[in-house]
Amino acid sequence: MFDVDTLVNSFGLLGILVVIFMETGLLIGFIFPGDTLLFTAGIMAHAENSFAPLWVLLIGIPLAAILGDQLGFLIGRRYGPRVLDSQAMKWIGPEAVERTNHFFDRFGPATVTLARFVAVIRTVTPVIAGFSSMPHRTFTFYSVIGSVLWGAGITSAGYLLGEVPVVQEYMHWVIVVGVSLVLIPMLIKVASLIRHSRREVGAEHSGTEKLRTRTPPR
Repeated sequence: MFDVDTLVNSFGLLGILVVIFMETGLLIGFIFPGDTLLFTAGIMAHAENSFAPLWVLLIGIPLAAILGDQLGFLIGRRYGPRVLDSQAMKWIGPEAVERTNHFFDRFGPATVTLARFVAVIRTVTPVIAGFSSMPHRTFTFYSVIGSVLWGAGITSAGYLLGEVPVVQEYMHWVIVVGVSLVLIPMLIKVASLIRHSRREVGAEHSGTEKLRTRTPPR
């Protein structure tokens, strides 16, 4: 049986804040299920011997999200469209970039706020905003709004669910299920990335071998 106290303490407040920061601060952060993590963190905050009080989460999570957005924006501003050719962006896939561009075409700067509520899109948006013509001050304004609404809103929803008597009665298992819903999708994505990388290496090796066999001897 899982030791929930150990599980929560290991994941901890710092771990949650780092994950939220990485989800938009680094392109590889798309593997993290941020929505589920926030909701689960809210439920955990309602448990006895909580790893962190709710008010700390309501301040720390939006702040981590804002700082992550800033790093993503600076990466886009520093490296420009070249970042689209990065390995991490290839892992994310062109569909996410197309959807993000569609959001920008439709909603303009407000995309920075709205993207917070769409998985993967919130990872790509700060980078695209960075190498676009969006002013940094405008980006920051919408980033703060989105980060507060998303970070505080979903966490508060989880906390309120923790007040439901049935949830309180089975809090132990609710936490186990919540943490599993965070970790399992992340592990599946990591395994998928590993398989994808191996296929790419195999394809490159196969192409090299074919080229060698076709090259006439001198």
